[in-house]
Amino acid sequence: MDWMPVLITSGTIGGVGLACGSALALAAKFLSVPEDPKIAELEGILPGVNCGGCGFAGCADYAKAIASGAASVDLCAPGGPDVLKKLAAATGQEATATEKQVAMVLCQGNEHRAVHKHIYNGVADCNAAAMVAGGDMLCTYGCLGYGSCAFVCPVGAIAIKENLATIHPELCIGCKACIKACPRGIIRMVPESRSVHVLCSSKDKGPVAKKACQVACIGCKMCVKLGGEAFEMDGFLAKRNYAIPATSDTAIEKCPGKCIVKIGASEATTQTAPADGAPSGSHA
Repeated sequence: MDWMPVLITSGTIGGVGLACGSALALAAKFLSVPEDPKIAELEGILPGVNCGGCGFAGCADYAKAIASGAASVDLCAPGGPDVLKKLAAATGQEATATEKQVAMVLCQGNEHRAVHKHIYNGVADCNAAAMVAGGDMLCTYGCLGYGSCAFVCPVGAIAIKENLATIHPELCIGCKACIKACPRGIIRMVPESRSVHVLCSSKDKGPVAKKACQVACIGCKMCVKLGGEAFEMDGFLAKRNYAIPATSDTAIEKCPGKCIVKIGASEATTQTAPADGAPSGSHA
């Protein structure tokens, strides 16, 4: 067998590969742009969760944005006050820590309380379920319970119990990924120290809302009368005004829809002061 053609071909391919590799090595050495060492420093301070809550693709991109002056240092919710303080010191910026915000599902309509209008047998995804006749729940505002929010949570703070999404505030890092994933828009960021919540999102009139869910807000305005500025009305739906502490349990006790609940200790008297024990569990 004549090996010359094989040797020539192999040598040619090897030579081309060596030449290309050498060219790339030289380009990397002489044409590369050195990275700002500040970026590595800032990235080392960030928690590395890569949740995207800051609006950037991950911690590395956020660090680059801070170093270039395109982003402020107060966008990392998972990092909390400690990371904020370190970022501010590293960049010379001034930043004031604000109260931690945690996600809350404003719904209590589990499989025992809410009424199904049809049986959904498709992909276990809230967005997919919502595309089939608006979802399988009679309430067009409530939790669909198929776990789209739980799937995107980077820290496992969300569980699906009895067809209802349940968020554990003590695990929530405030990345807001669940808010983006929910097709119903019923997950809201709330101050960690606030313990009283209106867990209903239905804007239907009382009789319609009550027909769809046992724990629906009926728009009676009882909470506004008893709780003052801590509550407000949005049409037929009562909402919490988290800027005002709810210092009395009267509104909870008198709510005919049982949609106002307390989670954890009593609220602080100001918005930014921590309560004597932050919420330690999710709603039932």
